[in-house]
Amino acid sequence: MDVFLRKSKLNSQSKIIISGSKSESNRLLLLQALYSEIDIDNLSDSDDSVVMQNALKTTDTIIDIHHAGTAMRFLTAYFATQNKREVVLTGSQRMKERPIKILVDALTSLGANISYLENQGCPPLKITGNELTASKVTLKANVSSQYISALLLIAPSLKSGLEITLDGEITSVPYIKMTLALLNQVGIETTFEGQKISVKPMKEVEEKTLTVESDWSSASYFYSLIALSDLETQITISSYKKDSLQGDSVLEDIYKHFGVETTFNGHNITLKKVSNPSTQAAIQLDLANAPDIAQTISVTCFGLGIACYLTGLHTLKIKETDRLSALKIELEKLGAEVLITDNSLKLAKSNTIKSNVAIDTYNDHRMAMAFAPLALKTDLRVNDAAVVSKSYIAFWEHLKAVGIQISQ
Repeated sequence: MDVFLRKSKLNSQSKIIISGSKSESNRLLLLQALYSEIDIDNLSDSDDSVVMQNALKTTDTIIDIHHAGTAMRFLTAYFATQNKREVVLTGSQRMKERPIKILVDALTSLGANISYLENQGCPPLKITGNELTASKVTLKANVSSQYISALLLIAPSLKSGLEITLDGEITSVPYIKMTLALLNQVGIETTFEGQKISVKPMKEVEEKTLTVESDWSSASYFYSLIALSDLETQITISSYKKDSLQGDSVLEDIYKHFGVETTFNGHNITLKKVSNPSTQAAIQLDLANAPDIAQTISVTCFGLGIACYLTGLHTLKIKETDRLSALKIELEKLGAEVLITDNSLKLAKSNTIKSNVAIDTYNDHRMAMAFAPLALKTDLRVNDAAVVSKSYIAFWEHLKAVGIQISQ
């Protein structure tokens, strides 16, 4: 499905309810599989969370998680602990190219039985579950936080718990802290001091219902819409917490650069355009702790005619696509000048945006959603627009609700 976006103007005063966070949901689903006493409210309706739920419930021996990277990492750790259960964990062609060796090596050092069925270091994996007897592991600190979170989530189910030593500068600390906070909420004791993380063992937890906060990554597209709108335009979205566990909640501070004010009222937040940002100075941001919003910020800067230099983006090359290369290609179609390295993106100031450009999405939900706000500036087409279902099924309906003109 392709969609055509006509140059539009937002309906101010719109209100949108966004589904639960995919990141929180998938962590809680794994904990629920280990501890049946846990109930979950406001679970994400994303494809990734549906895939995660189905994989945890199935008795099949071959489990296909398609494009769901989080599910691949978390389920690899989970099935490694399921004694005498044998599964093949596979996915899309892109998933078979995404590295998982660091996690597999860590699990193997703990006693896991995992082998590669095609390319070394990548899925599909044959996993024969058994009891993991070791209780200490070391891995590089600058890897995807999902590797670390996968180990943390299974840690309390291990006989002696787990101590993880992180070697080097730690990437995506907020996602690690989110995982630890969720463990704490179900009563599991953890510590995170310096380069060491410890999780105590726990055989069972007290009955508890946990409510998933709405997804801040999904909120980023509304921040972009407001930033690209006229002064005084506002949108209210829910449900969000001031003390969020999600790293992408830094949007509140980052979008002040673009004239967007965030007001909390209970679990609602109102985004309002209160000033027009200067286009004279480049925006410089280190997004090592929130790489999933890099695409949104890049497009916002382009739409506003602001130069930017974004760093800390080394994990973007192993996402659903090589997001840095994809961003460069698609922004340049629109008339941008972009330079990328393995961990940075530099966007030059630009005063023109080409019309009727077709944006390719590369099987990546965030490519589709990040470019959509440019409909406030020009006509454009988004190819394979249904890819948004990976994390935000209602995205196009919500854009229509706030005033974007969309047709197929």
